[in-house]
Amino acid sequence: MALIKSISGIRGTIGGEVGDNLTPLDVVKFTAAFGSWLMKNHKTEGKRIVVGRDARLSGPMVDSLVVGTLVGLGMDVINIGLASTPTTEIAVVKEKACGGIILTASHNPKQWNALKLLNEKGEFLSDKDGKEVLAMAASDQYTFASVDDLGTVSPRCNYNEIHIGDVLDLKLVHVDAIRKANFKVAIDCVNSVGGIILPQLLKSLGVKEVVELNCEPTGCFAHNPEPLPAHLTQISEKMKEGGIDVGFVVDPDVDRLAMICEDGSMFGEEYTLVAVSDYVLRYTKGNTVSNLSSTRALHDVTVARGGSYAAAAVGEVNVVTKMKETNAVIGGEGNGGVIYPAAHYGRDALVGIALFLSLLAEEKCKVSELRSRYPLYFISKNKIQLTPEINVDGILAAMKEKYKNEKVNDIDGVKIDFADSWVHLRKSNTEPIIRIYSEAHTMEEADALAKKIMGEIEALC
Repeated sequence: MALIKSISGIRGTIGGEVGDNLTPLDVVKFTAAFGSWLMKNHKTEGKRIVVGRDARLSGPMVDSLVVGTLVGLGMDVINIGLASTPTTEIAVVKEKACGGIILTASHNPKQWNALKLLNEKGEFLSDKDGKEVLAMAASDQYTFASVDDLGTVSPRCNYNEIHIGDVLDLKLVHVDAIRKANFKVAIDCVNSVGGIILPQLLKSLGVKEVVELNCEPTGCFAHNPEPLPAHLTQISEKMKEGGIDVGFVVDPDVDRLAMICEDGSMFGEEYTLVAVSDYVLRYTKGNTVSNLSSTRALHDVTVARGGSYAAAAVGEVNVVTKMKETNAVIGGEGNGGVIYPAAHYGRDALVGIALFLSLLAEEKCKVSELRSRYPLYFISKNKIQLTPEINVDGILAAMKEKYKNEKVNDIDGVKIDFADSWVHLRKSNTEPIIRIYSEAHTMEEADALAKKIMGEIEALC
């Protein structure tokens, strides 16, 4: 059905023909290319590499192919088994490995899987490094080890506990306050690895009671695994029954966090980062970063706390790069991805949960009341399907010229900032589509702005 090759790895649907889907041969090919690239370029001692996976159905098969290929290259595999993306990132650093591979297709449905590639810092590859790996795969530039030089496999089963320990040690995580608040929390872990680690985390934080939904790591996702409002009806209805303080929802690899208010309403994925950042900025003066398609509310709370906000191109690696450039104390993406450098440079739902519960314990209010305190914005997400012969870059350039008197950012498509709204135009890397995200103080205004811009693009076509 699909095979998507990008600088951060390879993602596709299981089964089908080689090169068109994520088949066993494709898994071996890209694993061999990445392992070979690591051994050629790594900056750490030895040839250790960490492998972790989410709970999706194809996980055991893909895991065996990946581990076997790495051993065949002569690499020593630290296999941490069922683990979240942030847990795997942490393990790379603690094991002093030269890199890591996370076997997860993130929020994609169960027929998908992927190889997410990490460098020795436990961070996603840069654009340059990712392109080198893809080039090696395209030209089959890898050589396997002789029988005397095969690698080894060392299972590690304690990284969930290590990860939780790191979260508890964060200065702004107030375990005593959380324990005294006697919180009752609901979680929906979509039958993946969040169902293993989140109950452990909440118990360690001193949460009084945890209502578990879809916490068996079977890989049979109970609903569409992307944590969007339309997919979260089960936990929303549970919250409406009353008696639960907050609901947390994660995607299959636990790097995105959505929250549900005590009345069953959505806190909003965009506002996960806003709330956590506002809390961090109370105690840590500094700057923030999010991608161009994220809510303006982060800018507003950052400036109100005396900091500076910067926007990055879409993509975690781009956000992390900008955070390092600006010495940001917190950042992330509007899809519920919290990146807190005091922990590590990766989106981490565990960190987001611990910081949010610390904030909630401090405020001693309902989650819906807390949500109402933040600047109110609404995002409208649209796209225009174009024919292959249309010059998308030309259209974006024309829109940039049309709005040259506004504040325009072209580091990733074209973003036009108006006084009370913005619109972001990005072309797809895989199909002739222009994605159009707009934000305003009401959904009607956001939709109207999107409609206006779409009409102008269609006129250009």
